[in-house]
Amino acid sequence: MSEIVFSSWGREIVDTRQGGQADLASLKLKIPTGYLGDKKVGAFMGWDGVVVLDPQTDVVAMAAEYMKRVQEKHCCGKCTPGKKGTRVLQDTLARILDGKGQESDLGVIENLSGLLENCKCTLCMTSVIPVQDTVKYFRDDYLAYIAGKRQPKPAESYVDKLTAPCMDKCPAHIDIPAYIEEIKNYRFDDSLAKVRERMPIAAVCGRVCPHPCETACRRALVDEPVSIMVMKRVASDHEWMHHKQPPMVPKASTGKKVIVVGAGPAGLTCAYYLALEGHKVKIIEMLSEPGGTVAVGIPDYRMPRHLLRREADNIAALGVEIEYGVKLGRDVTFEQLKKDYDAIFLGTGCFKSKPMGVEGEDAGYEGFSPGGIHYLRAVALGEGIKTPKRVVVVGGGNTAIDCVRVALREGAEESILVYRRTRKEMPAESYEVDDAEEENVRFEFLVNPTRLITENNKVTGVEVIKMALGEPDESGRRRPAPVPGSEYVIPCDLVIPAIGQDPDLSYLEGDKSGVKQTRWSSILTHGGTMMTDNEGVFAGGDCEYGAMTVVLAVSHGKRAASVMNRWLTDGKAVLDDEEAMEDIVNRLGVFDSNEKVPVLGGLHREHQPKINGAERATNYEEIELAMPESQAVVEADRCLRCYRVAMVALG
Repeated sequence: MSEIVFSSWGREIVDTRQGGQADLASLKLKIPTGYLGDKKVGAFMGWDGVVVLDPQTDVVAMAAEYMKRVQEKHCCGKCTPGKKGTRVLQDTLARILDGKGQESDLGVIENLSGLLENCKCTLCMTSVIPVQDTVKYFRDDYLAYIAGKRQPKPAESYVDKLTAPCMDKCPAHIDIPAYIEEIKNYRFDDSLAKVRERMPIAAVCGRVCPHPCETACRRALVDEPVSIMVMKRVASDHEWMHHKQPPMVPKASTGKKVIVVGAGPAGLTCAYYLALEGHKVKIIEMLSEPGGTVAVGIPDYRMPRHLLRREADNIAALGVEIEYGVKLGRDVTFEQLKKDYDAIFLGTGCFKSKPMGVEGEDAGYEGFSPGGIHYLRAVALGEGIKTPKRVVVVGGGNTAIDCVRVALREGAEESILVYRRTRKEMPAESYEVDDAEEENVRFEFLVNPTRLITENNKVTGVEVIKMALGEPDESGRRRPAPVPGSEYVIPCDLVIPAIGQDPDLSYLEGDKSGVKQTRWSSILTHGGTMMTDNEGVFAGGDCEYGAMTVVLAVSHGKRAASVMNRWLTDGKAVLDDEEAMEDIVNRLGVFDSNEKVPVLGGLHREHQPKINGAERATNYEEIELAMPESQAVVEADRCLRCYRVAMVALG
């Protein structure tokens, strides 16, 4: 049942109380009608209006409760308009609900938006919008209360959620305005503590996160987005550069034992939050060091491994045991883990390269790499791989860019990237492509490999065909099509395919594990709980979703740990209110790219110092350097604190 009684969302008024029909789908509103399985959503209230699904919803009672929570729970109280204005709204609505209001009170509510426009942040000024909508479009209900003709009929329960466009877009849903505010006030330790509420590896995500949060930064609507990712690094760098010990302390032991398979971002995150809850956690990792793909797939010039190891050491300091060189399916069976532990988290990543599908790639030729991730891992672990003079890398993602840049550092005289679309369609981060160009990587766009050229069982080149872009495919990018007769050969000594990775789930022992897989050969989990079909077995990261970003893997690990904790203590693998509202708000979306932000632009983004020039391709020293704290404070001051509050009425 998705019919709408009333909606003012997006400033588009839909009112079916006097007849007519409308539903959520027709308005493109992704608001669920059910909540945590057994509760009905009666109405949704937030920063851009009100949506009423149940005609029995007491909108006045909901508005009063919404403003009560805004004022008492979410208003920071740091500016007079917000503190006073929301208190006036709270008191006025409470008085009306109590039958002691006057019609003039409605005018007070309607006129408060002007005062709240002067707030320090957007929380209070956006919170008045849905309340004013209720006064305007449900005025008779208010007048009935004022006349003493109506008694409150509150919903069975209300659930609220603090969000912001950047918080919503961040897969880990970190309270970004809060940690940036701490930096602005020179409280770097407090900033890092705020990050760690949702992410334990700030040094990593402060360097290699694709920062989707910045695509939803309202500051970009007037000049440039806030440097959110680098702010995270500033807080993390402050701790280790000042030789400070992390302050986290686990709760008392629960006596429960958990095994985490894989010490990548998802596994480390899951172990961290489970350990804080008092569970005994052990991680097994097939590599000789922590980090998973971050350690062996992201070069040191982007992510120094000593900092990655420090993050793992911080987690081990909570009592987490990490055993390296242990591979599930080789050194220990899934059945053994299921027998010995109360719960299992699978965070085994994506280490199987996708095939190119060209002639000769399965012939075992010398000079053909199994894949980009294999090449990067061999270099990172010092496995004696030799990089020849001429290297061709096939692909357009970050792994492909890392491969061509690493090849230069490993002695290649010519490093060429082959991609079947144009630079515009490359999924790699644009700044990574810029860096590769600065280092003299050669790009061959709109070409695709067709076969390997060999001599004496050794690669001497790769034949490619020119491509032309046609209509967009399901990804939204224009589909490349070969141009007949346009083949030519690129001479090379090594070909590295880097077109993607798949999970290797051979350790699940076929159907015996009870862990089902998707048609993409990833692990199937249910209802956002990260639990598989085998009770007590959870999964997250690349093995559950396919090759993804570090921050998304972190979000999986955090969500899994939260649900696992409830399963271990209460026997139920369910979401809590915070997570359920997280998902509701995320589906709805918070950022509006068409919003007119009432702020003067001109405060341009601060950039961290960087080593420039092709000479940097001769070593693995970190390219992007630490932003000075004084500069970070200036950048943090650009944040607009774009908080909003959402609330649902249930039952």
